[in-house]
Amino acid sequence: MKDLASRVAQYHWHHSIDLGHGVVTKGSKPPHVINAEADVIFDRLDLAGRSVLDVGAWNGFFSFEAKRRGAARVLATDSYRWSLPESRGRESFELAREALGIDVEAREIDIADMDSAQLGQFDVVLYLGVFYHRYDAIEALAKVARLARHLLIVETHMDMRKVDRPAMVFYPGSEYLNDPTTWWGPNERCIEALLLGQGFSEVEIAAHPTLDTRGIFHAWRSTELRRQPLPDSLRLKSVIYDTRTRIVRELKRTFRRMLGRRMLGR
Repeated sequence: MKDLASRVAQYHWHHSIDLGHGVVTKGSKPPHVINAEADVIFDRLDLAGRSVLDVGAWNGFFSFEAKRRGAARVLATDSYRWSLPESRGRESFELAREALGIDVEAREIDIADMDSAQLGQFDVVLYLGVFYHRYDAIEALAKVARLARHLLIVETHMDMRKVDRPAMVFYPGSEYLNDPTTWWGPNERCIEALLLGQGFSEVEIAAHPTLDTRGIFHAWRSTELRRQPLPDSLRLKSVIYDTRTRIVRELKRTFRRMLGRRMLGR
């Protein structure tokens, strides 16, 4: 398939996608990473006959994977990467879809314009590697959350993990990996609190299979699609809080105890 290989070589690929005929796109996310991510995201789900929305699909790996794993309908959406001339994201998606022959729908739409009146609801919504790229991160999360009938899956970069409360750092420039499109670094408590605030009844937090600065969150409205709960072996492990955090936490506890005694003494 020399023609396919030469066409693939024309594009920048973030996802490594096996297109068959010995052609695998050379994604910046290598095969062992993206396949391991897919296992954590999908292995515990029963997608048979279900609908899936992939927000920020880019080259489309996770859209195709959801369909491959039994989803009846998959809608891939993107805006930034599909409209950015140097990314040519929509063209690469279309090439992969053509080569794979997989029936995945596509729509170029920004998260700000997403609502159930336009798109309807989906059994599963994928929100992978997008949260921290949105300046309006909390509002955008609320938008996509409302589209999830049963499950929202969020994969995100994390920061502030040694802070013992929900917290998120703001990167006003290119502080994170010299990337001006990364605005936020939340800790896992922040993402969990935001998801619970959107009405999800349970949030499972899995460690990323290869990167300790990332996490994968399954936010459930109902567990109808869940084959099994997240095993302890895959759960994100807590970090040891730094000295400053421990001292501040103990001082606060001492202050609360003293204040409580004074209140009781009145």
